[in-house]
Amino acid sequence: MLIKLLRNILGQLIIFIDFITRPRKLKRSAEAQAAVTQQAGNLALYQFHACPFCVKTRRTLHRLNVPVALRDAKNDAQARKDLEQQGGKIKVPCLRIEENGQSTWLYESKAIIAYLDQRFAAA
Repeated sequence: MLIKLLRNILGQLIIFIDFITRPRKLKRSAEAQAAVTQQAGNLALYQFHACPFCVKTRRTLHRLNVPVALRDAKNDAQARKDLEQQGGKIKVPCLRIEENGQSTWLYESKAIIAYLDQRFAAA
């Protein structure tokens, strides 16, 4: 009981610190941002709201100004089921990438951030 309370307090603290220290969004022309938004339509981030690695990944999405669909794998039973059945395991963060009719499930915050930086930083 005490550990759960401590985890909840730390989770809220992480979210608060993220909010007050959030990086600035990358500025793009309207056409370039529209292209990024279209490309991001093929992405979904499975995450827990207060997970530090998920916060780190969401900060990158915010910094790169990439509007990715967020799936709450903790509180949304369907998202959790999809993550387990299609992704192979319940582990967050996980980025689902839909390309050419196939899904790729990318785990690990460092790998996800590297993918996002490579794909969207120069866009």
